[in-house]
Amino acid sequence: MIIRKSPAELEKMRKAGLLVYEILQYLSRITQEGVSTFDLEVAAEKMMKDAGATPAFKGYYVPAAGGKYPFVLCTSVNEEVVHGMPSAKRTLKSGDVVSIDTGVSLNGYFGDSAVTLPIGEVNDEVKRLLRVTSESLELAIGQMRAGNRLFDVCGAVERHVTSNGFSIVREYVGHGIGTSLHEEPQVPNYVDRRNENPRLKEGMVLAIEPMVNAGRADTRVLADRWTAVTKDGSYAAHFEHTVAVTANGPWVLTRP
Repeated sequence: MIIRKSPAELEKMRKAGLLVYEILQYLSRITQEGVSTFDLEVAAEKMMKDAGATPAFKGYYVPAAGGKYPFVLCTSVNEEVVHGMPSAKRTLKSGDVVSIDTGVSLNGYFGDSAVTLPIGEVNDEVKRLLRVTSESLELAIGQMRAGNRLFDVCGAVERHVTSNGFSIVREYVGHGIGTSLHEEPQVPNYVDRRNENPRLKEGMVLAIEPMVNAGRADTRVLADRWTAVTKDGSYAAHFEHTVAVTANGPWVLTRP
């Protein structure tokens, strides 16, 4: 069942979303060559604590992984697509890209967002990967209007990514969000006609998150049971926003 949110609930989600935005903005400023992904973890967790928020990811139980996720961030570097775990041993270097994905619960409502950042000098194809993935998210956001359907959102990502020669990850998808981090519906980054195609209505909130590979779409999970990587070792990019359908069109809750 898709849970629609009232205007008052959307305002609460907005506060959670803006905190996520502030955290990612700060992390974006300090993410540079020589910084470890655990340095980012420490900074993010302090900001959450100072704001009185609960980390959305830390302690989240996933049966397939056999346990609870131990960090407030997912930091996925280069060929890591999603769910990369912060580590003091993982120091960023020029030519890397790092996806920083995080979420919070604030006053009972969730916000969730992600950005992929280049470190130092990256090559032109990596720049294009990041640009196309970010553009695909903006195109999907543009489809978040009452009367459209879920496939309009999914298809916007798929068309832009594939027309630019990149691959869409199929195993991991976006999701509804509200008083739970993951709600119905699932939001694939491609049109999956095996799934339902509900009409978008005011009050629906989706976490839209294109995950795009420079090479083939295939992924595998490492021995840590969390980190998903591209099978061919190609770079991946991941961008995400929490977006509400309103009478005035899309409302991105995770940016000003």
